[in-house]
Amino acid sequence: MNRRNFIHAALASGGAMLVPLGWAPRALADDKKYTIGFSQATTLEPWRVQFNKDLKAEAGKHPNVNLLMADAEDKTEKQVADTESFITQEVDAILISPKESAGLTAVVEKAMDAKIPVFVLDRNVNSEKYTQWIGGDNVVIGRAVGDFVVKTLGGAGKAKGNVVEIWGGLGTQASHDRSNGYHEKADKESGIKHLLNQQSADWKQAKAYEVMSTALRNFEDINLVYGHNDPMAYGAYLAAKDAGREKNILFVGVDALPNEGVKYVHDGVLAATFVYPTPGAEGLRQALKVLGGGTVEKKLVLDTQTITKDNADTILKANGLL
Repeated sequence: MNRRNFIHAALASGGAMLVPLGWAPRALADDKKYTIGFSQATTLEPWRVQFNKDLKAEAGKHPNVNLLMADAEDKTEKQVADTESFITQEVDAILISPKESAGLTAVVEKAMDAKIPVFVLDRNVNSEKYTQWIGGDNVVIGRAVGDFVVKTLGGAGKAKGNVVEIWGGLGTQASHDRSNGYHEKADKESGIKHLLNQQSADWKQAKAYEVMSTALRNFEDINLVYGHNDPMAYGAYLAAKDAGREKNILFVGVDALPNEGVKYVHDGVLAATFVYPTPGAEGLRQALKVLGGGTVEKKLVLDTQTITKDNADTILKANGLL
């Protein structure tokens, strides 16, 4: 009997002892060895590189954890195959950050059918058949962006300007949520005009440069760019700089990595960025809680924060970057 089935059998037998609240899951998790598989969508994005670092650092705190990490290399079919491999290996739990919601739904459900708890991190799947979802609330982040844009362009009822929105990916829920939350606020202002219709740069700086270059050729008056992540906002900035127009345009991004988005704000490249916390460390903690016999809420939303010139220096100092 493998470790996972042993745990299920033990719980089913009813042979539990009374212990102080909050102690049992940690004690059980610390006493047993676990193999946990992690499927990352890609490592081409800086936010996901930090995501991996945070997860590895947390795993290093738990000598009873054997962490298997797989990079899907930005390919849905590879991520499906990587997750299938974890199922075949009968790992004790799976952490997965899907490249696409629809494309990873079936394999997540398959893992759950195999009695492997699955923790979906960041982007969700098109099913409720998982153990727990952990991530930031992209709709809330989008609303915060919308509030900032409205305030920056003149305030409620008076905001005016032409905005270029650069999408992360039309097939990812995160991009739709960041857009929908933003438009809840921005679309109330008749003076705000959006110049592009769902132009995706696939979360990549280089592709955002191309999207922005086209926008600059087609529109003489651009007041603000909203990139769904900081690399895309920075790519748009570089395109504007190469065209000699960066000083007349404000740039806003999302993710707020200290050595990326926060530094861009400090340097005056971005007007603001919004923290989208990486969920890897918390994902591992939640997995160990479940493997130790504990229960978790279905969805765990991590906190966000708006970063402007007012607080960028504090964050850089805290991370030894200033």
